[in-house]
Amino acid sequence: MPVQTRYAIISKWSDFCIWWLRITLNIKLEVIGTENIPTKPCVIISNHQSTWETIGFQTIFPHHTWVLKQELLWIPVFGWGLAMLKPIVINRGEKLKALKKVIREGANRIAEGLYVVVFPEGTRQPYGKLGEYQKGGISIAKKTGCDICPVYHNAGKLWAKGDFIKIPGTITVVIGKPISVAGKSAAVLIKEAKDWTEIEAAKLA
Repeated sequence: MPVQTRYAIISKWSDFCIWWLRITLNIKLEVIGTENIPTKPCVIISNHQSTWETIGFQTIFPHHTWVLKQELLWIPVFGWGLAMLKPIVINRGEKLKALKKVIREGANRIAEGLYVVVFPEGTRQPYGKLGEYQKGGISIAKKTGCDICPVYHNAGKLWAKGDFIKIPGTITVVIGKPISVAGKSAAVLIKEAKDWTEIEAAKLA
């Protein structure tokens, strides 16, 4: 089955999950800045707070895949679904090899017409906290010359890391204007993306 068909099927499942969360738990979704989503494949740089974003982003962004740790593929059903969508799977214990793989395979996915979602903090953070940004996603954008699409969301406020209990309310996703990589170093791009994220996080606090 072509990956486009697989993605279409699984994204419909995500649509159902978001609808079910609204009906059963009164967890709603508000998206700000959809007009900022680039029309060409890019690197989506987002904070990481919850399991929600892996599901929710499929209802917001064009056909995309993720950079993710290999342990996620071991989760029954959920992990199998991820494996079908050409993710960039890394072993976080081998940092140098992982970075090289992210850049190489990330560039391939962009060339194939896929958007690539990267969580630069590397692991989920508690709501209200922003971890250090790593350069993997920035390096993909630098290598391919594509834009960076910065994203902030507050899903961890309602669906916290490792917490089975979910709280009713509205998850807000903010999509910023594309960041061009032209003429900028990785350090400058990381700072630009993180500064934007911190400003948006303060607005939603």
